[in-house]
Amino acid sequence: MRLAVLGAGAVGENVAELAGEYGHTVTAFADSSGAVIDSAGIDVAAALSRKAETGSVGEADHEAALSADYDVLVEATPTTLDDAEPGFSHVRTALERDRHVVLANKGPVAERYDEVRELERASRGSLRFEATVAGAIPALATIEDLGPERVSAVRGVLNGTANFVLSRMAAEGLGYEHVLAEAQDLGVAEADPSFDVQGTDAALKCVILANVLSGGGYSLDDADVEGIEDIPGAALELAAEDGRTVRLVGEVDEEGVRVGPRLVPEHGTLAVTGTLNIVQLETEHAGRVNVSGRGAGGPETASAVLSDVGRLPRLE
Repeated sequence: MRLAVLGAGAVGENVAELAGEYGHTVTAFADSSGAVIDSAGIDVAAALSRKAETGSVGEADHEAALSADYDVLVEATPTTLDDAEPGFSHVRTALERDRHVVLANKGPVAERYDEVRELERASRGSLRFEATVAGAIPALATIEDLGPERVSAVRGVLNGTANFVLSRMAAEGLGYEHVLAEAQDLGVAEADPSFDVQGTDAALKCVILANVLSGGGYSLDDADVEGIEDIPGAALELAAEDGRTVRLVGEVDEEGVRVGPRLVPEHGTLAVTGTLNIVQLETEHAGRVNVSGRGAGGPETASAVLSDVGRLPRLE
């Protein structure tokens, strides 16, 4: 497949670098200020070297990548809320050109799911978005294989930053601010960690799961969200005395979408540690299915993107 990769952050960079290993060619690569385009395949290493030196992968207009020759648009620009722009417009342009779209950007399928599905129905292209939920964990592929109609509920630990903070607080008896600073020093948390610690990131993933299970109708406004900022270390100590711990858990079921701190058994399946994620599916015939692994990271999320590309049919 010929790929146009929009976004040169950790995910986009790794998709571009790993594409050749998966048998694909990158014909366009764009960041927020420029692009490099070559229908025969770009030199990814040269583009990334140029970005390191100049701040951009190429001299072409970054919007020109949308009109390049490609089979699959990989949308890996930062997630935005509300109107999900510019990601939504990128998806629309590609599908209107009858091209496939693979998303790492959560915005279009969390905030405008019904619209992107309508665009997909009118296109010869297909839309896939495994990488939007729990990084390398094949949560959506597992639901697809089981059948969304046979999955009654989903719960899980879906944000690595929040999980690192809570598991370190519990293991070391440290306070929230101390552990958050440590996470930032290690690169586990962003300089502005609010998207993660306030529960927004986990909520977006749960909204996407709700849309997949229900066929649409959900956005972030429909989620009940509480973060971890106000959890005192004493609460974790008390939980430990009772053989339990605290995790930021997302839940999707017939009652809606909820994200918040929950008491879980200290050695239970939801008590994953560090930056690990887990997705727990309640199914009609297979019982409870647990899928866990690395829920974030450039190479990990890129592997989900490229797995999606491999599932797409060839365009005639």
